[in-house]
Amino acid sequence: MVKVTQFDAAKFLNTDEERAMYLSEFLHEDISSEEFIAALNDVARSIGMTKIAEEAGIGRESLYKTLSAKKPRFDTMLKIIHALGMDLQITATRKACNIQ
Repeated sequence: MVKVTQFDAAKFLNTDEERAMYLSEFLHEDISSEEFIAALNDVARSIGMTKIAEEAGIGRESLYKTLSAKKPRFDTMLKIIHALGMDLQITATRKACNIQ
C-alpha cells in the first residue's frame, strides 16, 4: 500500500527570494483571503513562528491566532509581513475607472 503524506510548503521555502516569490504568486492569483493567510502561515513557519512573533512585536499565540483567523486585522498582517522581511507593493494593472 502506498502511503501519502500531506505536502508542507514551509519545508521547501528556504530563501528570502523563494518566500517572496511564493507570496507574490498568491497575490497575483484570484484567491480568497483565507488562501493568502495560509500562504503567509507557510512562510512564517519556514522561518520559525517564535522568531516572527518576536520580530513583529506580538505574542506567539497571537501570531498563531492571526494566521488561522478568517478576517485578521490588517495592521497585524502588516506587522507579520514586515517581520518576514517583506513589504507590500502596489502596481497599476489597468486604468482606474477611465480616469485620465
